[in-house]
Amino acid sequence: MLLTPRQEKIAEIVKQSQPITGDEIAKKLSLTRSALRTDFSILISKGILKSKTRVGYIYQGKNQKKYIKEIMGEVVSVDANMSVYDTILEMFLKDVGTVFITENKSLTGIVSRKDLLKIAIGNTDITKVPISIIMTRMPNIIFCEENEEIIVGVRKIINHQIDSLPVVRVVESKNRKSYKLVGRVTKTNITKLFLEYFDK
Repeated sequence: MLLTPRQEKIAEIVKQSQPITGDEIAKKLSLTRSALRTDFSILISKGILKSKTRVGYIYQGKNQKKYIKEIMGEVVSVDANMSVYDTILEMFLKDVGTVFITENKSLTGIVSRKDLLKIAIGNTDITKVPISIIMTRMPNIIFCEENEEIIVGVRKIINHQIDSLPVVRVVESKNRKSYKLVGRVTKTNITKLFLEYFDK
């Protein structure tokens, strides 16, 4: 939905004079605040304006987009040849719920706490079993690319009910794709972004 000329004008007033109250905006337009109620609602729903209690309206920008690379955390990964035992140690040392598995810095697998618990409670000698034996492999890994919008990553986390997503850079060479691991996005990253949005 395109903005009306009046909504464009309101956005411009806020941009130039923020923070500014609804009454002050109405006065500049020679209208009542109630006459602008629908305009304010549309501008807020589109993410162009933000309303702060006892402060007024703040300009956020037209069609602002945020990308995965802006919020992703550091890579937590182990080599595919590492033992299950050493992978468990790495998981606890880094305090993460998921560990990514790589070969030549490319994502090849993923293991969760549940995967590690399943093998650890059996009679298997986990010091001798490579993590590659129990990992979930490509193409069954849910991942996101660094230039995807954050909302895409959030939907993947929710739809697949997972705790974190590997962030990859897809590299094509000789008609073959590899997935260079560049970061990770977790529920904690998303929660921090959510808090930041409401704490402005």
